[in-house]
Amino acid sequence: MMKKIVLVLFVAMIGLSVKAQEKTAKIEFKTETVDYGEIAKGSDGVRVFEFTNTGNAPLIISNVRSSCGCTIPKKPEDPIMPGKTGEIQVKYDTNRVGPIRKAITVTSNADTPTKILKIKGEIKAASSGTK
Repeated sequence: MMKKIVLVLFVAMIGLSVKAQEKTAKIEFKTETVDYGEIAKGSDGVRVFEFTNTGNAPLIISNVRSSCGCTIPKKPEDPIMPGKTGEIQVKYDTNRVGPIRKAITVTSNADTPTKILKIKGEIKAASSGTK
């Protein structure tokens, strides 16, 4: 009986140590919302979401997509190694006057596989008085 208990405990300890050594990537964004503020029509619409891989395995971003065709995200092509930083570039079409409220969905191999990033702001018409 004692041998069975010791054996069960031994197997449980091995199982826990294997689980503890599991490597996972973790994505941590500097900010999950980029505020354009008020910008003029036709302004530079490129903004950047910076992130760090705080895990212990390479981070692979498999997909980045926006909620509409007016926002074009660009993902890093290479894996981001543990402790390293990367960026997701977003380009908004600033020829559209009005408020900006868009979401960007990031899919990766991180412990949280899906992250939603947001952009907001407002595009103002040229100051000639026409809209």
